[in-house]
Amino acid sequence: MYVRPAAAAAAAFLGFTLTLLGGTASYAATGPGSATGAGRAALGGPVVYAHRGASAYAPENTLDAIDLAMQMGFDWVENDVQRTKDGVLVVIHDDTLARTTDVEERFPDRAPWKVKDFTWAEISVLDAGSWFGGEYAGAAVPSLRQYLDRVQRNRQRLLLEIKKPELYPGIEEQTLKVLDEAGWLDARHVAQRLVVQSFSADSVRIVHGLRPDLVTAFLGTPTVAELPRYAEFTDRINPWHTTISADWVSAVHGLRGAHGKAMEVDTWIVDDAATARKVQAMGVDGIITNAPDVVQDAVGGF
Repeated sequence: MYVRPAAAAAAAFLGFTLTLLGGTASYAATGPGSATGAGRAALGGPVVYAHRGASAYAPENTLDAIDLAMQMGFDWVENDVQRTKDGVLVVIHDDTLARTTDVEERFPDRAPWKVKDFTWAEISVLDAGSWFGGEYAGAAVPSLRQYLDRVQRNRQRLLLEIKKPELYPGIEEQTLKVLDEAGWLDARHVAQRLVVQSFSADSVRIVHGLRPDLVTAFLGTPTVAELPRYAEFTDRINPWHTTISADWVSAVHGLRGAHGKAMEVDTWIVDDAATARKVQAMGVDGIITNAPDVVQDAVGGF
């Protein structure tokens, strides 16, 4: 399901209702440090993560998208972190600016418009909202620090993806530095409000080595035989939903991860009710989705 911005007003109204009924505040005891494995499902269903914010209803990875997720009552948001030419960490999914900004119009001679080839000053003036809908015209690509400050203001939690670390040597250390400067590496954030993930096992291993207290996740679907190797440096395995089975999820749960607790599974990207119920039946601990309201309605997640 990918509802265009016309649905945003209704979603925001729904979010206001959810907030009154408990919304964000109801998640206070459900962070990664408070339940693991099947225990999280027993608390009321899989955790629902708003993928790139409420990105079915607002432009992905913008402050508008995480604000809307908050208004809809969703506590966890997911984002993607990359780095500019002059070393500023920014929140954007693609390694090119072309799909989600007006970079081709502003800088027509700079193809292929890679994030790493533009300075923060250049990226900060791009329109990252008009592609999605006119009401979002002028939305910006946020820096990681801006994004963290907004998530903090919204009292949300963050599933942070280090994107394509092979393009950005040292991005793990830099990400941790920005997290620390923003107040996100204190005991409370580390225990309940932050997970760092990547498709790169090496990147996850680096983060774990630098900050062994952090909850980490590997994006992918290792074979059952490979899982014990990942358990040495990560706490979760987060796979594409088409690649898993109940037996595979059970195998992950049967291992203890880097913090000595049962490993967990948060699957992606699930945007329809039938698939949400299917992966719930497999025993997943979390569902990462562009349409968090649809998934929550289907599985009763928190």
